[in-house]
Amino acid sequence: MAAPLRLAHRGDHRHAPENTLAAFDAALALESCDGLEFDVRSARDGTPIVLHDATLARVQGQPDRADDLDPATLAALGVPTLAEALDRVPRTAFLDVELKEDVAAVAVVQLRHARGPVLDRAAISSFDPRVLAHVRALEPDWRCWLNADDLEARTLDLARDLGCTGIAARWTAIDPARAERARALGLDLVAWTVRRPRDLAHLAALGVFAACVEDAALDDAPPPVAHGSALESA
Repeated sequence: MAAPLRLAHRGDHRHAPENTLAAFDAALALESCDGLEFDVRSARDGTPIVLHDATLARVQGQPDRADDLDPATLAALGVPTLAEALDRVPRTAFLDVELKEDVAAVAVVQLRHARGPVLDRAAISSFDPRVLAHVRALEPDWRCWLNADDLEARTLDLARDLGCTGIAARWTAIDPARAERARALGLDLVAWTVRRPRDLAHLAALGVFAACVEDAALDDAPPPVAHGSALESA
């Protein structure tokens, strides 16, 4: 089995606040890092911004909701726009762009500009089936992943019915039987959030395509695999 792509979960937030340009720079400076996972939601004017939470309380120490602020105010607090992140990250880095809310209409345009009409070396993911349905309506051939806590039959069927190319699940939910069911439905497997190299090696043996990683799993030596690299076919 090939080694999973290692996608820095919200960047390398050991060295800079999560989902910031500095965190992305720190992650991509690591030879072991194949790309990034980051979160997108909306500023007050509808501009897609890179932020996980609905408010700025946890990371930026401000009580405001992101959708109550304009992009300039958010920028002053270290919150970049999606366009800024896409401009900053080299096209060689694989991206998992998680839409926390439905900003698909604008995000798809920006991703098309940054990664081309076939969404080169990137995927759009979401926990919200309605968001993925919107993305699929705009770009039916793009790589889309349903984010999920489990890999139960109903969850796998939902990913298939949405037309997703993959499913991103909590890594502890991935076992040989569920991995085989996902493959039988033609779904790539993605894992989140992996922190130990030994767990990454376990997922490699199960044929996981990519993993959102942090801590030692981000900067340790790659796990031993049979042959090839997931990066070559990404």
